[in-house]
Amino acid sequence: MKIRCLIIDDEELARTLLENYIGRLPNIELVGKCKDPMEALQLMQDSPVDLLLLDIQMPGLTGVEFVRTLKQKPLVIFTTAYPDFALEGYTLDIVDYLLKPFGFERFVQAVNKAGELIRLKSGTSPDTVENLEEKKDFILVKSEHKIHRIKFADINYIQSMREYVAYYLPHKRILSLNSLKSLEESLPASRFIRIHKSYIVAIDKVDTLEGNMVHIGKEKLPIGPSYRDVVVNNIFQ
Repeated sequence: MKIRCLIIDDEELARTLLENYIGRLPNIELVGKCKDPMEALQLMQDSPVDLLLLDIQMPGLTGVEFVRTLKQKPLVIFTTAYPDFALEGYTLDIVDYLLKPFGFERFVQAVNKAGELIRLKSGTSPDTVENLEEKKDFILVKSEHKIHRIKFADINYIQSMREYVAYYLPHKRILSLNSLKSLEESLPASRFIRIHKSYIVAIDKVDTLEGNMVHIGKEKLPIGPSYRDVVVNNIFQ
């Protein structure tokens, strides 16, 4: 069962970062992004929501005030740059309190807490990110009338080449008809990260950050401007 999630934050960059994080998780579905609580209220009337990713300091109505107005409250994770509200937040029985800037690993921890609470309420089996990813350690790739069974551990990086993608392995390259967007959704988020419109890299293969480049062995790959914060937060912090 996927967790239906709603982002509420008045900062566009914060909404974009959270959307990126959510897109990398197999057990969470983004219902919508709202810049203020009033917009969120309208959306919640039409779409059921399991989890709110909620900023606190917003014009008009704060996140804390918004939670207090809800009669049927979804699970809440506060995402804020202000630590002063932590105690007040926990009095509202929130799931977690993420202090900006936070990395992907910390975000996954919070989502897994929410998933566990939902599981306990519904009586279903655990469905954390780790459990989903441990079931499989390879990807099947069609190339030149063959099907290759490529282990995740053997992939250094993947490059988009128009309608094809190239899998760079320790001693060879395999071309396949696919898109990076599709791969980004199917590869385990704990092991791979999109760093550029043309590149996905294996997190544990990245050696060095140099300006707007990452080193994987002798290769230097560019980091796209919109991906830099995600790369730094998840690999170099």
